Amino acid sequence: MSLWIGTSGWQYRHWRDRFYPRGLATSAWLDTYVEHFDTVELNVTFYRQPRPAVFEAWARRVPARFRFAVKASRYLTHVRRLLRPADAVAYLLDGARRLGSHLGPVLIQLPPDLATDPGALAETLDAFPPEVPVTVEPRHDSWFHDEVRAVLADRSAALCWADRRGPLTPTWRTADWGYLRFHEGRAAPPPCYIEADLDDWARRAAATWGRDADVYAYFNNDPAGCALRDATAFASAATAIGLCPTRVPAPGSVRVG
Repeated sequence: MSLWIGTSGWQYRHWRDRFYPRGLATSAWLDTYVEHFDTVELNVTFYRQPRPAVFEAWARRVPARFRFAVKASRYLTHVRRLLRPADAVAYLLDGARRLGSHLGPVLIQLPPDLATDPGALAETLDAFPPEVPVTVEPRHDSWFHDEVRAVLADRSAALCWADRRGPLTPTWRTADWGYLRFHEGRAAPPPCYIEADLDDWARRAAATWGRDADVYAYFNNDPAGCALRDATAFASAATAIGLCPTRVPAPGSVRVG
């Protein structure tokens, strides 16, 4: 099992002096990030599609093993609301594919007010080619029923396990790989996680996928440097139960608070 651990983005000014050295140009932050991590979740693609040359430049700047997860555009999820998805998916992939071998999963995060629509979800997933792994993060409780589970499983799409001060989603296994997102923990300073909760998530992942699957875990709790510290703590928890996490910052190397 490769447990790919990273953060949801890297361009946070409040990480200066916590992770990025004072005086380091923002244009060099990615270079520092990839010295410590093997993966990142691209959230910028949710708000706007970068130019093709930007994707290509990112691909050139990262090591061979590095993977980008790509968050699908809000045009697909929040404007179209999964209706008539083909052109929005094609546009997204026109950019994302320029990452080449560095392209990891695509994340489809649904609006919190979008109620269940298994047909629209199926049509959206069918717009992706089979070689592109897709994970779905529903945020309305009406999605968590057997028909949606079958739509995901039939297409080898992973249900994104999401946490905000506790689990937000069922821990379904709908694919032979997994995806976790950590939004907010219960520790101080907020929104950091307590180690016991990270230990629980590591055990859930191990029990669900074992040691042979790829599982992606991203920390979206960037304030106060929590995402950086918690990524390291989660890797330690995973290692302690025999999993193989990817690179993270050394313990104690990130200033939190």
